[in-house]
Amino acid sequence: MTAEELNDLLQPETELEARFLKDEAFRSGLAWGLPRYGHPEGTIWRHILEVNENIDALPVDGETRRKLRIICWVHDTFKHVEHRGSPRDWSKHHSVHARQFLERYVDDPLLLNVVELHDEAYYCWRLAHLYGKYAESEQRMDELRKRVGEYWQLYYLFFKCDTSTGDKNPAPLIWFEETVDDIEIVEFRRGEKAI
Repeated sequence: MTAEELNDLLQPETELEARFLKDEAFRSGLAWGLPRYGHPEGTIWRHILEVNENIDALPVDGETRRKLRIICWVHDTFKHVEHRGSPRDWSKHHSVHARQFLERYVDDPLLLNVVELHDEAYYCWRLAHLYGKYAESEQRMDELRKRVGEYWQLYYLFFKCDTSTGDKNPAPLIWFEETVDDIEIVEFRRGEKAI
């Protein structure tokens, strides 16, 4: 897809978002994907549209919204280059590629950590609830908290927006909201009605 086509579809709001679309590898990532469990929308650009709709439904200030959109635009865009072999090479996870891409544009280490760790809460939930490894899950959650630091609420907001798309299992988000006591739980607002 061309930058112009993606520009029309994604409607960048900032110069940074527009700059992303000028990068050929980024555009290749946006066009990647077929409908699958968790992502019935298929392509990454369609997923970004869904997450952006959720971001727009959050009662947040403009700066928080801007950061959430940055995370949204890059978080899954490098799935097409992720290592899928066994054993898995976590240094080649799509989130690591996303962080490396974003490092060329921003120097906010906590924002970069949120991008790199955007799936980590899901992995923590999975360790506890699918594998019964509660202590390991707690240790990973503690490490996640440390790495995102003061962006903990931002991390939660993005996790909510990302998890509330497609046909993803809502259990990890429910668990996060019920067990994490140092976040402010927010509800999406569509129009005037909170849902």
